[in-house]
Amino acid sequence: MVIDKREFRNTLGRFATGITIVTTVEEDKVHGMTANAFLSVSLDPPLVLVSIDHKAKMHQLLPKTHMYGISILREDQEAVSQHFAGRPQENAPQFFWKENFPFIKNSIAQLACEIVDEHPAGDHTLYIGQVKWLSYEEEGNPLLFYAGKYRKLDLKGEAE
Repeated sequence: MVIDKREFRNTLGRFATGITIVTTVEEDKVHGMTANAFLSVSLDPPLVLVSIDHKAKMHQLLPKTHMYGISILREDQEAVSQHFAGRPQENAPQFFWKENFPFIKNSIAQLACEIVDEHPAGDHTLYIGQVKWLSYEEEGNPLLFYAGKYRKLDLKGEAE
């Protein structure tokens, strides 16, 4: 059976994900891209993975920089996601720095990662990073992506 690329994408789009901005620094310049292909790999050691398309500039940069930052966006940061997805916004996103890593200001969580392994996988490469620093906000909701659209978490029915 041949799997149609569009149908594959539509099917996987039924898996709700958060939205992250992957950042790295080359020659004192911050580079960033939007990614929802991000996941935890291991608790001990603390490892995460980001999947990067071979056509993305980030794919060329990560083997050189050997590091990346992950900023998990909050529900009001759709414009930030759009900016790093190739749709520049009027107001450029702001960064803050921690442990020599740039992160998106006001993001809901951040992880600083050193690349410890990479695995080519079809038209992407999986970059496994060991978490060297992390932080998160107690309050606030994440920006979600589902069925090709940005979504917000509805907590109205949440048990107390």
